[in-house]
Amino acid sequence: MPQQLLKRLFTVKEYHLMVNAGILKEDDRVELIKGEIIQMSPIGRFHAACVDRLIELFILRLGSLVNVRGQNPVELNDNSEPQPDLALLRRRADFYESGHPQTQDILLIIEVADTTVESDREVKIPLYAASGIVEVWLVNIPAECIEVYRQPSANGYQSVQIFQRGQSIFIEAFPDVSFTVDEILG
Repeated sequence: MPQQLLKRLFTVKEYHLMVNAGILKEDDRVELIKGEIIQMSPIGRFHAACVDRLIELFILRLGSLVNVRGQNPVELNDNSEPQPDLALLRRRADFYESGHPQTQDILLIIEVADTTVESDREVKIPLYAASGIVEVWLVNIPAECIEVYRQPSANGYQSVQIFQRGQSIFIEAFPDVSFTVDEILG
């Protein structure tokens, strides 16, 4: 009977110590997911343009109400510190200089996917649900739609809606502010 290999998992604290020791560089494209250091996919031009559009849209419509964080870490628990493409955070004057945002600070997480749709759906979105992130959008570039996940539980999100071109979408925390799928996808 083959022996199962044991993995050495890391905590967020150990992950940060690796950066401080120079083992990982601050500009390495990695994130900590369930204790494992995962290399992130390269960013293509469609993906980059969509993230830039989202940042601009959110700053223009919600800039005085939230901190908009693009491709920077959020700390979900002791063993997960992903770097979502975009996070809308409760407004803080220090822009989270005193520590990465944690679950209670996060109003919305957005993952933009061109080549990572399945891994975002199967790995990151369940992680966000288990961590209690209230709302997640998956911008599915190949399918030209936005998947909206709400009502987190230990078993995943209880509400999943898909918005197509021609439709409008709103953030649950700001129901009076809407965005069209077309302006997000370009």
